[in-house]
Amino acid sequence: MAPGVARRARRRPPRSVRSARPVGVRARSAEDWWWDRLAPSGSGYHLLQSDSMLLVLPGPGPARTRVQRRAARRTQRPVPPASRAAAVKARPRPAPVSEPQQGPDPGWGDRIPLEILLQIFGLLVASDGPMPFLGRAARVCRRWHEAASQPALWHTVTLSPPLAGRLAKSGAKAEKKLLASLEWLMPNRFSQLQRLTLIHWKSQVHPVLKLVSESCPRLTFLKLSDCHGVTPDTLVMLAKACPQLHSLDIQHSMVESTAVVSFLEEAGPRMCKLWLTYSSQTTAILGALLGGCCPQLRVLEVSTGINRNSTPLQLPVEALQKGCPQLQVLRLLNLMWLPKPSGRVVTPGPGFPSLEELCLAGSSCNFVSNEALGRLLHDSPNLRLLDLRGCARITPGGLRDLPCQDLEQLHLGLYGTSDRLTLAKEGSHLLTQKWCHALRELDLSGQGFSEKDLEQALAAFSVTPGASHPALCSLNLRGTRVTPSTVSSVISSCPGLLYLNLESCRCLPRGLKRAYRGQEEVQWCLEQLLTSPPSSS
Repeated sequence: MAPGVARRARRRPPRSVRSARPVGVRARSAEDWWWDRLAPSGSGYHLLQSDSMLLVLPGPGPARTRVQRRAARRTQRPVPPASRAAAVKARPRPAPVSEPQQGPDPGWGDRIPLEILLQIFGLLVASDGPMPFLGRAARVCRRWHEAASQPALWHTVTLSPPLAGRLAKSGAKAEKKLLASLEWLMPNRFSQLQRLTLIHWKSQVHPVLKLVSESCPRLTFLKLSDCHGVTPDTLVMLAKACPQLHSLDIQHSMVESTAVVSFLEEAGPRMCKLWLTYSSQTTAILGALLGGCCPQLRVLEVSTGINRNSTPLQLPVEALQKGCPQLQVLRLLNLMWLPKPSGRVVTPGPGFPSLEELCLAGSSCNFVSNEALGRLLHDSPNLRLLDLRGCARITPGGLRDLPCQDLEQLHLGLYGTSDRLTLAKEGSHLLTQKWCHALRELDLSGQGFSEKDLEQALAAFSVTPGASHPALCSLNLRGTRVTPSTVSSVISSCPGLLYLNLESCRCLPRGLKRAYRGQEEVQWCLEQLLTSPPSSS
């Protein structure tokens, strides 16, 4: 090798080799750089980081001290290898500044006070129920788990084994498995339970209700849907252990009448709501109600099951008024109700002075007449909802004589009846002239009123000078003889109309015979009626 080349090789500085990072010094990543850029130390802001968001908040945060910041910059400053070796030889290595051991940031959810979390969770549970939200929230962090485990949030629960359709043996095993979980959940989560619904329980209803009676003294509502094996001892035990229980729903469940009667005898004085399915055993339960075992009852609903029962229900009106004088809601749904008189000469009963809702709707013609309706409502001035769908024997004249003056919902639709059974009627204006100031929903579907009669009836909603707009927001004229001019007039007079059903209206033009939902669709219907030329169907 030439001497000049050798000298240049000796003078060439050695190539710097990337040395290993000292132990305990963490590499400064791009995330740390952005962290300092968004909220530099001493700026008065700090960051809260979660899985899906990054918050920059004012106020003191977990900032490092000045000594810690200087030490971090000193350790992160690159030093050449030669000078580093000379410095090590010249002076002893200073002791590293001890920094607090910082783990991963738990996130903003763990910093919210428990009281605030309970209020937030309570709002969500009130709107959507405890499940599945509370189960998912409990897996977020320890703080959320603590909040989601508070019994005050578990006030409404629905319990159901796996879906039906499986073998009976597998269904029984699934119920036993769920029952084993409930043995821990009842005292630890459901101690403040208020509303309980059991669905599709076939063999373990008694053990579940026994756990409820032992751990849920605040229970107020119980619903049994498609449940079997409910014994009198079970319901009586529950009535004694839950002094606040006032509502029972046993529709579509196989419950013996003796069990219900025993329950009503124990909890009858405080019962407020009762839902029943009409069967051959309902007579005994209604007999207990007529005897006055539930004087505070406010809601009574009796409906048929999936298989419609064609046996008429004989329910004496006057005896029911004496046994349940505080009744506010009475629903006899899809029943062939016979208002059995107490004798040849019917003496007026005390009535239902607090009644606000009466529903006698059915899919076929029933035996309710003007006389029976008058016996029911002769002393009900506070009635707000009257549902007589399927009651073809009720006439506008009979409705006009009712004592209620502020009826808000009137349903007179005839569903499930053929055209030959729809009798031609007149006098629909008697209804609208009496209640046009308060009616919000009116259903005249299938009624055989004439074109002129309907025009006179709906003209009652026309706005008079100086008067407020009608409150009508839902109008069902399906299958009636309403004319385009009548529909245009009622839409123009009722700006708050949100639902209009014009299906099968023979007098309307083609393309407009449908249901309109929302104010935009209703106004579009008005524009089409005003611009389209008159035409036959």
